[in-house]
Amino acid sequence: MAMKVVFFSAKQYDKQFFNRENEKYGFAPEYLETHLGPHIVNAVENGTPAVCVFVNDKLTAEVIAVLAAKGVKVIALRCAGFNNVDLDAAKAHGIRVCRVPAYSPEAVAEHAVAMLLTLNRKTHKAYNRVREQNFSLNGLLGFNLYGKTVGVIGTGKIGRAFCRIMLGFGCRVLAFDPYPDEALEKGGVVYLPFGEVLREADVLSLHCPLTPDNKYLINREAIRQMKKGVTVINTSRGALLNTHDVTEGLKSGHIAYLGIDVYEQEEKLFFKDLSAAIIEDDMIQRLMSFPNVLVTGHQAFFTEEALSQIAEITMRSIDQLCNGKPVSEGVLLA
Repeated sequence: MAMKVVFFSAKQYDKQFFNRENEKYGFAPEYLETHLGPHIVNAVENGTPAVCVFVNDKLTAEVIAVLAAKGVKVIALRCAGFNNVDLDAAKAHGIRVCRVPAYSPEAVAEHAVAMLLTLNRKTHKAYNRVREQNFSLNGLLGFNLYGKTVGVIGTGKIGRAFCRIMLGFGCRVLAFDPYPDEALEKGGVVYLPFGEVLREADVLSLHCPLTPDNKYLINREAIRQMKKGVTVINTSRGALLNTHDVTEGLKSGHIAYLGIDVYEQEEKLFFKDLSAAIIEDDMIQRLMSFPNVLVTGHQAFFTEEALSQIAEITMRSIDQLCNGKPVSEGVLLA
């Protein structure tokens, strides 16, 4: 009998890539579009060995206890971040937790660059103008990235890819990370303390995981240390930014441009078509009202290469954990 795997927060593209990869394994996948939480956890049938979840699924101690009671042995995250999982509860119930530690880091890094270029050169506004036969350049003035100072917070795989791209643009690249990368340093990246990176950067891009220690890393005090007119890009986790403080920074003009692919309350919004709905989140509505803010719906990972790697690593990890095989390096969290 085929081993059942229940996928939560599953979209059509998830089915496409995971079904293709499943040809190697012959699992019995069940795809649920809803996110995993207390409201739906009982939909998991008794004897289901594995569930697969994404960034906005809520694996609290309560949810994990129910999964354990139903016989779930593996929680597979098809993402790198794991701040939405109570790992202590998983360990207490003997559930193994795995993730995708790296998947086409260039996909996310290139999206961060795309957001930076769009905000700077206002290509989204130019596109709409020209479609209306308005070829005026008024209001489209940008700046050269060449020679600018780019600050990078976090130089893991994605941060490294972003640094390399910015060096290619001829930027001066400064970085903050507790563990400096020698290869980046040899390539021209200069590591400095967090406060110095904030003070020097014309552009600041966040590429670090969310931990209890760095929640609201970019807050009122951090913004005060930045240059007036700074550009801030966040493609990592929404709660790295204090949205209220960033909004105040935009209103004062201290932050000239903001690009976010993530948002602290995104589980209520992202990956859904809300075009006919009333969005009650005043904070995101306020942000989207600024002409110098660009919001995308957590799409930085969304490339053919990245989705193929996510499916490959996730399915292999489920197979390894459920069948007692050696587990690939870096995937295990609990």
